[in-house]
Amino acid sequence: MATAVAGTPTVSRGKAAQVRVQKFGAFLTGMIMPNLPAFLAWGLITALFIAVGWAPNGVLGGFGNADLPGAWQGAATQLALAEDGSTFHQYLGLVGPMVTFLLPLLIANAGGRIVYGERGGVIGCIATLGVIVGSTVPMFLGAMIVGPLAAWIMKKIDALWDGRIKPGLEMLVNMFSGAIVGGALSIAAFFGIAPFVTGVSTVLGNMVSWLADHHLLPAMSLIVEPAKVLFLNNAIGNGVLVPLGAQQSAETGRSLLFLVEANPGPGLGILLAYTLFGIGAARSTAPGAIVVQFIGGIHEVYFPFVLMKPVLIVAAILGGATGIATNVVFGSGLVGPAAPGSIIAVFAQTAKGSFVGVALSVLLSATVAFVVASIILRATRKRDLAAGQSGDLEAAIAQTEANKGKSSAALSALKAEDATAHAAGGGVATAVKPIRTIVFACDAGMGSSAMGASVLRDKLRKAGVEGVTVVNKAVASLEDDADIVISQRELTDRARHRAPTSRHVSVDNFMNSPVYDQVVQETKESQGGASA
Repeated sequence: MATAVAGTPTVSRGKAAQVRVQKFGAFLTGMIMPNLPAFLAWGLITALFIAVGWAPNGVLGGFGNADLPGAWQGAATQLALAEDGSTFHQYLGLVGPMVTFLLPLLIANAGGRIVYGERGGVIGCIATLGVIVGSTVPMFLGAMIVGPLAAWIMKKIDALWDGRIKPGLEMLVNMFSGAIVGGALSIAAFFGIAPFVTGVSTVLGNMVSWLADHHLLPAMSLIVEPAKVLFLNNAIGNGVLVPLGAQQSAETGRSLLFLVEANPGPGLGILLAYTLFGIGAARSTAPGAIVVQFIGGIHEVYFPFVLMKPVLIVAAILGGATGIATNVVFGSGLVGPAAPGSIIAVFAQTAKGSFVGVALSVLLSATVAFVVASIILRATRKRDLAAGQSGDLEAAIAQTEANKGKSSAALSALKAEDATAHAAGGGVATAVKPIRTIVFACDAGMGSSAMGASVLRDKLRKAGVEGVTVVNKAVASLEDDADIVISQRELTDRARHRAPTSRHVSVDNFMNSPVYDQVVQETKESQGGASA
């Protein structure tokens, strides 16, 4: 008994630490994901107009750092070069200002809004400009730090005189306090945070260079692939790989770091192996999941397939390492992040001269993952058949819940008893008022929740139910104004905290949950009762 009691806190601490990492990753994702169109725009402009792009243009792409005295040295250096009196943006084009100013400021605005709404976004941008101008590298990391931090400081300062300002003076105090705090934080960021973040960026860059010099870049898959399956990848991808990749891309026109996590090859290989050698629901579901994963770019649909047989993580790691090694050999990479991780987005962001390497990195990673996964599935096939399909599904669900992952995001055909149990666990209750607003919530507010919202909207339309708004949001962006909030089982507690008066429904399967039919029926009945 002593052993059991002693072990319990360790498990709890482990789970708590994992949840904290997930929350931190979700916070970083909340700053990156809303701004992905800007990242993609910058990547496309870079791919087209820089000196080594498809359509080199000095006006749009800029003359590039190679024609300047060293790397990006700030606007003052650019202005000094404009001896003919032309403005400095003619030397920079669109590429330089976008990566130096636009993208970090968008990140800072998003981070500030998460912490303190619109006011936090404005103060975050003001402060972040200081770290941008005070640094010699693109300040993605600086924006992720300074934006939320400045918003938090502003929030605390506003709280000091909340309710103590005389009527009529609120706007004056708010405007000047924001201006003074924002300006002060911008100066502090210029002198204090900018050198620190520049040093951190240099250290991280040197670590990547060291891995490259020692031919160890493929080893990153040992961390990234398991982290993806456990939904811990956001902290790594958005916190490290995207900022470093953007910095490399600004300097060299491409970076393989954008493909370390986004490569759809390993997931494709595992799903193909299940399609040919899987059994039961996993085999019948895998082909549909391939379309969602490879074309749609929603990688999480293959995670449950790995969790059903955890040894398949070896296939994912070897496949990911193969993709990285291929890009190293060919010197290939992307000009910007591929988001979502669709093959279409990957090729859209592929740098000129990198198509062969990028295509082979996806193809070879899928091949290696397929071969390894096929060997594993074939070797365990007889035992799996003897154990029965439901045992495999139950084991996958249990493993997912233990890891705080998404237990069946890709499974569209669970056994009737499992579906009944999940529906009961969802907590769909009798409606007491007409249902008008339904929100799907996931970590990033895109991807899986958008998919679930689309499925439910289609079901409501086919059932003839009108007047119901179905949207998808990040858990961190939830407001307490929805009639029903639908989230993955492991996120329901966080969602309930954000929207305490909404009714919460938990699902394991965002793609095709039996709970949806109950929600449709309940919504229909609630509106019928209201009209009566």
